[in-house]
Amino acid sequence: MNYNWNWGIFWEMNPEGTGTYLDMLLMGLRWTLATATLAAVIALIFGAAVGVIRTLSLRWAVLAGDAWVEFFRNIPLLVQLFLWYFVLPELLPKAAGLWLKTLPNSSFWTGAIGIGLFMSSRVAEQVKAGIRSLPRGQAMAGTALGLTTAQTYRYVILPMAFRIILPPLTSELLNTVKNTSVALTIGLMELTARTRAMQEYSFQVFEAFTAATLIYLVLNATLTILMRRLEKTVAVPGYVAGK
Repeated sequence: MNYNWNWGIFWEMNPEGTGTYLDMLLMGLRWTLATATLAAVIALIFGAAVGVIRTLSLRWAVLAGDAWVEFFRNIPLLVQLFLWYFVLPELLPKAAGLWLKTLPNSSFWTGAIGIGLFMSSRVAEQVKAGIRSLPRGQAMAGTALGLTTAQTYRYVILPMAFRIILPPLTSELLNTVKNTSVALTIGLMELTARTRAMQEYSFQVFEAFTAATLIYLVLNATLTILMRRLEKTVAVPGYVAGK
């Protein structure tokens, strides 16, 4: 059976009454961007904190950081989202569980937080590696200047470590964007979910997924270009390859 190509499908009205099929995809893109942005912020905050904790001399802190990384890294993202969305409300007190179930845009909040925590374990590994790659003399210099441990990390170690790990952090940012597609399993109508809806409404599967592919490519290519420019702007000679 021959496939009936119809590239004009994007300008036809969708059955949801929200505009054209192109509008439907752009609506999904907005949810993808919102989810990825919040997830990236959560991943960076928690990942940086856990990464720093794992480089301290406190045994219990290191064990807690290792437990965080192993927990979130070794459980598939899909399973984690199901746990947060379906299981957690049942484990909480009735009032709290009911509040979670009736929370507006609950799939968005669950998806963003779940993806952010999942990615935080990967960011923590990058931060730890960046800190460990620095000469010990930098921390010793901070101590010699009379800085506390927190001040040494804030003003001496972390600014250098983050410059070094910007390339792998770029990869984690791109992975965060792509991982938002998993959130369709808990009802978040992001780009991939909207693409599937378009395919089901119109039966133009190749057009729908071709458009989604191009949107993801443009989005991630733009992020890569921006991050590379940032890398060049903050690079410190002698600490980054080729600089």
